[in-house]
Amino acid sequence: MANILVVDDELGIRDLLSEILNDEGHSVDLAENATQARSARAGNSYDLVLLDIWMPDTDGVSLLKEWATAGVLTMPVIMMSGHATIDTAVEATRIGAFSFLEKPITLQKLLKAVEQGLARNAAHQAAPAAAQAPVQPPADPTFAQLPAVSTVMAGVDAGPHAHQGFDLDRPLREARDGFEKAYFEFHLAREGGSMTRVAEKTGLERTHLYRKLRQLGVDLGRGKRG
Repeated sequence: MANILVVDDELGIRDLLSEILNDEGHSVDLAENATQARSARAGNSYDLVLLDIWMPDTDGVSLLKEWATAGVLTMPVIMMSGHATIDTAVEATRIGAFSFLEKPITLQKLLKAVEQGLARNAAHQAAPAAAQAPVQPPADPTFAQLPAVSTVMAGVDAGPHAHQGFDLDRPLREARDGFEKAYFEFHLAREGGSMTRVAEKTGLERTHLYRKLRQLGVDLGRGKRG
């Protein structure tokens, strides 16, 4: 879904954030200090950066100012710290930071901040394209419903043993497993591989959801690739 850089000198935090963000379908690069972060930024384009303030070589605020001065602060940067003062947070925001997360970071706050940052990045990238895009004539209302009609026709019964694409001429357990697999694959694809959102949509606890998907043989990478 998005390319994200996590910069933090604590291994445990890097691993935790990487696991959560990968689970959400994002591609994550890790840097343990400003030197590695500079190298990563020079060689890649990121949709979002999570940047720790207190690091041993160069602090996060200084690195943020360095990127802003060089004109490469083209992505939202979320600052992170467990000891920063209000003045530090204000200074980072003045330089160009998108938001600030206080450690220990809760899952809910992390996902919300990342979602808002990526939405901001998408809107920023879409603005120039929208300004240059030619004006399209209004769609012909006669054909506006064709995709919906095609979807309905695809599910028309093919015979006495078929219904909505499922073979009913087989044992109940097999038929149920086939439906459940298609059901979860549909939600994984729609949510871009985000296990958190699939769990919310389907009403299952995440551990139960993982166990269910493995039992059904669902490809967990399918939604992410889509």
